[in-house]
Amino acid sequence: MQIDINTELVRQLVATQFPQWSKLEIRTVEFSGWDNRTFHLGESMLVRLPSAEGYIQQAEKEQRWLPILAKKLPLTIPTLLAKGNPDNIFPWKWGIYRWIEGETANVNLITNLPEFANSLAQFLRSLQQINTSGAPSAGQHSFFRGASLLLYDKETRVAIDKLKEEIDTHLAIRIWEDALTSKWESSPVWFHGDVASDNLIVKDGQLSAVLDFGCCGVGDPSCDLAIAWTLLLGKSRKEFRTELNIDNGTWSRGSGWALWKALISIQESKRMNIKAKGQNARNTLNEIFNDYIEENITTR
Repeated sequence: MQIDINTELVRQLVATQFPQWSKLEIRTVEFSGWDNRTFHLGESMLVRLPSAEGYIQQAEKEQRWLPILAKKLPLTIPTLLAKGNPDNIFPWKWGIYRWIEGETANVNLITNLPEFANSLAQFLRSLQQINTSGAPSAGQHSFFRGASLLLYDKETRVAIDKLKEEIDTHLAIRIWEDALTSKWESSPVWFHGDVASDNLIVKDGQLSAVLDFGCCGVGDPSCDLAIAWTLLLGKSRKEFRTELNIDNGTWSRGSGWALWKALISIQESKRMNIKAKGQNARNTLNEIFNDYIEENITTR
C-alpha cells in the first residue's frame, strides 16, 4: 500500500486526534528519513509516521520500548509524547515526539573525534547491559540486524562479483569470509541496529543524542560496529574498539556488516545516479580494506 504522506495528511491527523495542537505549524524535516516520514510540529515537537507497511512493526516497537530504554541510557533518545492511532486517514500507528536540537554527525561538526567515539561506545555498552526480558529478538522487524551475517551471504557475493572491475574482489571476499567464521556466543544483548551518522546528533561539538530505534532488538551487537568504518577514523576507531572491549570475532563481524552495506550502497548509487552516496560508500570500503590490511600486518 502506497500512501502520499505530506503536510496536509499530517495536519488532518493532528487536528482529528490531537486538536490541542491543531494550530501549530507543520513543515517537513530537511532529512526526513526512508523508513519513516518526519515533520516538525511547532517548534518543540515532531510527527513520525511509518512510510510503508513494512515499517509498521518498527513504529510499534519504538512506542513500546523507547520509554524503557531511555531510563538506562547516558544520552538523549527520542521521547514519545503521544501515540497516534490508525484511522480512515492513515491506517497505521504513528507518534508525536519531542524535537531534539542539534545537527546530524559529521567530522566537521565534531570537536574531538576520539572523545566522540568514546561517548558512542559508552552509549552502546549501556544499551547492551539493559535487561532483555520480553525484548524483540532479531528478525524481519530489524531487517535481520542482530542476526547472522550468513543471511546476507548471497547478496554480498553477488555484489562483489558485479563490482569485480572496480574493487579488489579477492580482499573483499577474504574480509567477508573472515567475518563469517565467528558468531555471537554470549546471551543476546540489545542492539540499536542502525548506528549511522544520520542517527547521531551533535550539539556544541559533542555527541548529544541517538535517534531512530526502528531496527533495534536483541541478538548479536556486531551490527552496531559499522560506524567504526563509516565515520570514525584512525585514533577514534581504536578508541571506540578499546572502550567497547570488543573481541576479534565481533570486530570482524562488524567489518562484515560495514562491507555488506558499502557494497550494496555502491550498486544502489550507480542505479539511482547518486554520486555522493556512491563516493561515501567507496570511502567506507577503502577504510575497511586499509584497516584489515593494517590489522593483519600488525598481528603477524
